[in-house]
Amino acid sequence: MIPLPFERGEYRRRLQAIREEMARRGLDLLIVNDVANQHYITGYDGWSFYTPQVVLVSLADEEPVWIGRAMDAAGGVLTAWMKPENVVGFPEDHVQRPDRHPMDWIAGWIVKKGWGRGNIGIEMEAYYYSAKAHARLTAGLPNATFHDASLIVNWVRAVKSDAEIGYLRKAATLAEGAVSAAYEIIEPGVRECDAIAGIQAAQIAGSPDFAGDITALPPTILGGENASAPHIMWSDRRFGANETVALELAGAVRRYTAGLARTLQLGPTPAKVAETGKAVIEGMEAVLGAIRAGVAAEEVEASWRKIIQRYGLKKESRIGYSIGVAYPPDWGEHTISLRPGDKTILKPGNVVHCILGMWMEGWGIEVSETILVTAGGCETLTKFPRDIHVKP
Repeated sequence: MIPLPFERGEYRRRLQAIREEMARRGLDLLIVNDVANQHYITGYDGWSFYTPQVVLVSLADEEPVWIGRAMDAAGGVLTAWMKPENVVGFPEDHVQRPDRHPMDWIAGWIVKKGWGRGNIGIEMEAYYYSAKAHARLTAGLPNATFHDASLIVNWVRAVKSDAEIGYLRKAATLAEGAVSAAYEIIEPGVRECDAIAGIQAAQIAGSPDFAGDITALPPTILGGENASAPHIMWSDRRFGANETVALELAGAVRRYTAGLARTLQLGPTPAKVAETGKAVIEGMEAVLGAIRAGVAAEEVEASWRKIIQRYGLKKESRIGYSIGVAYPPDWGEHTISLRPGDKTILKPGNVVHCILGMWMEGWGIEVSETILVTAGGCETLTKFPRDIHVKP
């Protein structure tokens, strides 16, 4: 048995909050397709989500039910907190066949359980829930009424427990180690792929006290003109002299992720980079001064925009989002966004990754922090110098 990341009481409290929202919406059953949400509810941790798997939360039953591929049910028994009978495997003959689908079997199991009627909520926006999966699931449950239940669990996740914050603190130290590794490795002539290898080694080796996980997003190290595009991947390209390198890295512990972006300058700092860096760092200070419980997300973004406008700069994209437990392909929780129009009121226990990336024509810089909202203000979980790191 792999030790659970949380006490069973914490899982039960999460279920209670989810069921309260289900009851408010009149849902009898919630079908959870989002992998991070499945982990949040059950503790199940496996790289099995390339085949359909679901977690079922009934309004009445005490424990949730995990259903996935039969060969992965053993992993469910090892990692999930529920009784073994609530870890269910669908047969191997339903895997990747044109004439049948795992959702056919899952729908049949739901009917046999007596949950095939009434109002069923489905996470319609989950990454690994395909159009075909939805069609086969709903066809197999003709007596149910379906509702889009996306983000029910995500909003429960938005307020972190003390135990979750503890994992995020550990993850933040690994993020700092990853940036330190990048600063040490990257120099003119080094291949991007070799730098990534060193960064990932630092992320996963963790510390003497705890292991690191694979981060839900791979590391991004963007040098020269590549830094104008925030999400392109590495290659065997070699870093050049006098390049500005934007780094968006992270640490992850028990799937809890803390992001950390910084900028590295190889050689003398161009005036435009120095001036923009000054604006970004001042903007981050304004953001940290604005974040506290009771403030709307859009007010935080406005504090940043006020600063950069003074420098003649403009940024169209949001500047942050809620972060926590994460599986590929991203580490955002898809709830709070620091942008105009988001009137979400911040609460103690919210954790946001504020990323102030300026992706300019032919170059770019990034600075970010993972930030815990408190009653009286905020705390940066990542603690690392924000200045552009110059490497002569």
